[in-house]
Order: sequence, then C-alpha cells, then structure tokens
Amino acid sequence: MEDEKMKSLTLFGGNEEWSSDDWTDSDDRVRGGKSQSYLDTEDKAIGRFHGNLDIKTLGGAGFASQRTTGDERKWDLSQYAGIELQVSKGDKKRYTFILKDELLPINPENGREQATISYETDFELPPQTVPGETRDRYVFIPFKSLNPTYRGKLQKDAPPLDTSNVKRMSIMMRSFFGAQEGDFSLSIRAITALSQAPDHEKSPTPSPSPSPVQRKEKAPLPFQTSERQLEAGMVQIPATHAAEDPQLGRLRIGNSKILEVELRWHKTFLPVVLFALGIFAGYKFANGYDWRQLLQSVTGPCRDLVEKISAYFS
Repeated sequence: MEDEKMKSLTLFGGNEEWSSDDWTDSDDRVRGGKSQSYLDTEDKAIGRFHGNLDIKTLGGAGFASQRTTGDERKWDLSQYAGIELQVSKGDKKRYTFILKDELLPINPENGREQATISYETDFELPPQTVPGETRDRYVFIPFKSLNPTYRGKLQKDAPPLDTSNVKRMSIMMRSFFGAQEGDFSLSIRAITALSQAPDHEKSPTPSPSPSPVQRKEKAPLPFQTSERQLEAGMVQIPATHAAEDPQLGRLRIGNSKILEVELRWHKTFLPVVLFALGIFAGYKFANGYDWRQLLQSVTGPCRDLVEKISAYFS
C-alpha cells in the first residue's frame, strides 16, 4: 500500500504575511519579573520571536513568551500528526512550544485568566556542539510528544490534546532554573500542521528533557519557584522584595493552619550566630559547666516558645 500523501495546513507565515496583531506578549512581568518578549514582523515573511529573559528578579526563575490572540479562534488539526516550525535563523537556546484546547473567562476577582491544561514540549536547534547561530532548520513537534501540565505541574492522568479544538499556541523562553538568561532570538518562516512526520534532513524531533546532570544545569534551590508555576499563577513573588529575596517558604503549625513566612538568609548573620554559640559553649566547658545544664538552658526557652506559638494557632 502506498504511503498516504502528506497533507499540510499553514497556520502562520508561508505564503501568508506575518502579522503582529496575531500575537501578544505573556511575560513574567505579570508576576513581578522583568523579562520582555516581542514578535517582530517587520519582514512580513518572518516572525521573529525575540527579547530578554531576566532571571535575577525572580531568583533564578523567569519566562518570556508570545501567544496567539483572540479567544474565539479555533484550529481543527485532527487530520494532522503535529506542528512544524520552519526556522530561518535562531540561537542555540532551549524553547518551549505550547498548545491549549480550552480557555476560560477572566476571573472577576483578580482580573486574570483562569488556568487550564497546557500541552507543551521543549526543543533546541542543532548542532548544539557548534557555537553561534543556526540557520534553515525544521522542528517537527508530534502531538503525542506534548506533555500536559496544569498550574506548572505535570498531569499524568490528563486527557490527550483535543486536536479538533486547538484554541491557542505559544512560544516561550524559560530559564530552566538558571540554565539560560539574557537576549534570545528565533526567526520563524512558517508554522505548519503536517499529517505525518516530514523527511527533512535537518528536522530535529523533540525528545525527553535531559536530566540536570546531563545538561549541567543548576539544581533548583530548596524554595526556588518554577517558572512554570510562576506563569500559571501558583506563586506570585512581590515585586518590591523579589530582587532582595526571592525565596519564599511555608511554616505549617498544627494540622490545618499555615503561616506564610519569608525566609531571609543573610550571608553574615548565620555564621556570626554560630561563632558566638561556639565561644559561649567553649567558655562554659572550660569552666567545668555541666553539659546537661548547658543543653537545658538552650532547649528550655525554645520549648516555651514552641508551646506559645502552638497555643496561639490552636
């Protein structure tokens, strides 16, 4: 039986001119960050996704993205196997491609869009071993390679993407926990739906994300916020304190009540306290102080404090 003839549907670019009206920015500025993205269509044959990814403000996390406009838009891609990006020029940074099949109305309480499942995958342009820009590449993204996430977390039991009702497309630049930052640029000639994987010689297919060890990325700090969670609105770091201390934690007291606390670890405070305690303990031992009394003098006030806090929240 002969192979089925390749079917294609051009979504953006190709024989049609790119228009900046079809895209809008969705950056971490809505969460207190300073990243900024643009979709430049000065050359009507190219849609250039570019900008600057700032990760210092949000403590290692950050995102900058462009998404399609119009909540009433809909693409029926049920007769296709995936999306192909025809890249004319790009850097060697790691990007994320996202599809959505559901959009909810704006939340009247906070004025933000309500969260729905995102179907996404990451990709890079080869060859990664050669420095500098790369040109004339094709990236094919099978629908089956997309991972469903909700509010920044992988949803293993989520239904598959409804390809007959695609409502939004996005291209995103993320820090991946500090692995990349600064200026980025990805020039795209066309975004096309294809009925089967193309046979381009230079068409990389997205693969499972390598481990931080393989990529030599920085491991996330204990309380570091994921940019996926920031984008989804799970965590919002106050802009006035973000640069000063981006790490937020929670202290749970009892079974139901949670006290939000800000963890501030000063570079000099903790070593000074430990040094003072060492001097104090050494002095006591040198003067024949009983270690049991020393331990009781330290734990006694702490125990009293814990009892007072527990009583307050009970």
